[in-house]
Amino acid sequence: MERVNVALRRAEQALSRLEEVLTIADMTDIVRDASIQRFEFTFECVWKAAQRVLAAVDGMSAASPKGVIRACRDVGLLSDEDTQYALEMVEDRNLTSHVYDESAAEDLAGRLPQHAAFLRKWLERVKARAAEE
Repeated sequence: MERVNVALRRAEQALSRLEEVLTIADMTDIVRDASIQRFEFTFECVWKAAQRVLAAVDGMSAASPKGVIRACRDVGLLSDEDTQYALEMVEDRNLTSHVYDESAAEDLAGRLPQHAAFLRKWLERVKARAAEE
């Protein structure tokens, strides 16, 4: 369970960093790019924490973000609507982590507050599931 707790702490820390940068009122290009980078590593930490909890609590194995998202739906951590949203976040993460495109960065920056709120909701559900162990 120690690996689960470490993953949950990392996800919490990453999400706090994302939420912190999103409070900056002056969204310069540098702040925007930092926000996107924080979104990328926060998304990674949250899905990997969910992966660890699914394995420890539910005995489920999923190797990819999309697989973990679908498994979270299967155990009731995410609704169908939540699952669709999370799968769209995977596309946002993939878009920015492989190629830099100014227009895509601007579009994504506009979605980051909603993504952060969703990641918070998902992480809280994952933490509650872990507490069931």
